Amino acid sequence: MQPITVLDTQGVALAAANVDTDQLIPARFMKEPRSVGYGQFLLYDVRHDAKGTPDPAFILHRSGANDAEVMVSRRNFGAGSSREAAVYALVDFGFRCVIAPSFGDIFASNAVNNGMLPAVVEEEDAERLLAALGDEPAPIRVDLEAQRIRVAEVEVSFSVSPVWRTKLLNGWDDIDLTRQHADTITRFAADYAQTFPWAAPRPQAFDLIGKG
Repeated sequence: MQPITVLDTQGVALAAANVDTDQLIPARFMKEPRSVGYGQFLLYDVRHDAKGTPDPAFILHRSGANDAEVMVSRRNFGAGSSREAAVYALVDFGFRCVIAPSFGDIFASNAVNNGMLPAVVEEEDAERLLAALGDEPAPIRVDLEAQRIRVAEVEVSFSVSPVWRTKLLNGWDDIDLTRQHADTITRFAADYAQTFPWAAPRPQAFDLIGKG
């Protein structure tokens, strides 16, 4: 995964609470293969009318929105089902960070595993960021090392799990994170084998099972 240190990019405001995973990607689109690009399905029913006509006033249809890598929203973002496709839709659209006062637990975990930062801010700070962004995409800076966000003159702090922060700063997945402890794991395995030699499998035993 691509590491995140500082994002100097465009941000968009989605001033809504309880944006659930079915809004992020309606279930009917999940039969499509990921290779088609799930970004086209992001918030589909929110930004289109019943006939599928795009709402030109919606933030993702504004000029410059395709360059946005950061979305700011309200509390309980990503609640609902555990569908990882909700994260795929955001990532495939181009987002690398979502900022909100709270997230669905599974959504946040899926986000990190796909290289996207779920940055938690206080509710009043979310409102300040939403107001600063306004109705058009606008410049935003997200500094994961310092855990600070800045839009125009508004600057706030955010929180993220230390383990998730380490993974995102380095572009690591769970396997990469485990590999950082390879020496400790090797020492433990050697010590365990010496302390409990009887617990080690014997190849001869498997041979006898096969012959039986």
